Amino acid sequence: MTVSRLICFTVTGALATSAACAQEFQRGDRNTALEPQNPSQFRAALKSSGITLEQEVIAEGLEHPWGIEVLPEGGYLVTERPGRLRHVATDGTLSDPISGVPEVVAQDQGGLLDVALAPDFAESRRVYLSYAKPVGDGLSATAAAYGTLNQDMTALEDVTDIFVQSPGSTVDKHFGSRVVFDGDGHVYITTGEHSSPEYRVYAQDLDKTYGKVIRLTLDGEVPDGNPFVDQEGAMPEIWSYGHRNMQGAMMRDGELWTIEHGPQGGDELNKIEPGTNYGWPVISYGQNYSGTDIGEGIAAKDGMAQPVYFWDPVIAPGGMLTYEGDVFSDWQDDVFIGSLYPGGIVRLDLEDGTVVAEERLAMDLGRVRDLEVDSDGTLLAITDTDNGVLVRLSPQS
Repeated sequence: MTVSRLICFTVTGALATSAACAQEFQRGDRNTALEPQNPSQFRAALKSSGITLEQEVIAEGLEHPWGIEVLPEGGYLVTERPGRLRHVATDGTLSDPISGVPEVVAQDQGGLLDVALAPDFAESRRVYLSYAKPVGDGLSATAAAYGTLNQDMTALEDVTDIFVQSPGSTVDKHFGSRVVFDGDGHVYITTGEHSSPEYRVYAQDLDKTYGKVIRLTLDGEVPDGNPFVDQEGAMPEIWSYGHRNMQGAMMRDGELWTIEHGPQGGDELNKIEPGTNYGWPVISYGQNYSGTDIGEGIAAKDGMAQPVYFWDPVIAPGGMLTYEGDVFSDWQDDVFIGSLYPGGIVRLDLEDGTVVAEERLAMDLGRVRDLEVDSDGTLLAITDTDNGVLVRLSPQS
């Protein structure tokens, strides 16, 4: 059964219009005093679009859902972090777990993570997954695999790994990981750096795939044009490096964008350029959770790219997308980001690569892990809780 209700939520706990929410939301105090290198990087104007949203719960009872994809024939694929892939029918019916999903390490932040349909899914039925893979001796690593979804959507067949992060980690945190395609025969996989001081330094090492964007062919080969393919000691599949924990990625106008979790402050929106160093853990606009500095306590250094935009306090980003649809004409080409904390959805007005305005929406949804645009142009969100829901967001009629 579906339930509809207004979802715009103010800090006072009262239901209101989205306009009132944008006006009343307060960002809060910063964690650091590190100055942006460019004023456009930080705290764009909070503006309301004046759109009131309505929420329809399509499905509930999902256990920590992590990724969602819209199927061309209708319905959805949703991952659950404990290791289940489910088909959700348009009426909200949940399938039994789809068989054939690889074994996952379902501990802490690990488990079954993203799901993505191959560009030619309608013909190939190929589905890509990212997950925390057991790699022996109690270690785990971010991995990505593909398999063929059978016609009745009960089984994933011929599952094949195309990427396994190396080396394995003892820390079950910061796996990344999103899977996106560029339309030119490449798949991009984002990885994390597993959080601890022991591992975070690997984000700067080109012989390890921690804190990296990985680019491969759809079959998992290293394609021509990778920036480190000929560099001695470098992993040739690396596309960019110096990242912390990228849990959102999208293609926008043919360019790859990612969003990554900072520590205490310093979530980053980045436009990815091949071969570029994005700085972690040498530079950051955040600080350690203990309140101490990251490295030398600096936010800029020669040879390290600046984020397009950053947040302090954080939004704890999940999945993101560029809106393309007819339902929200005023939001065409805007960027939408799931927020785990303080929750809800962050909308960015992005013009010529610069964030010019920001809006907070649907904050009563709580931990929004991923977003999609349905075939009818409405927005879909999944919430990362023990009893997670798949929700449709549409304009109030």
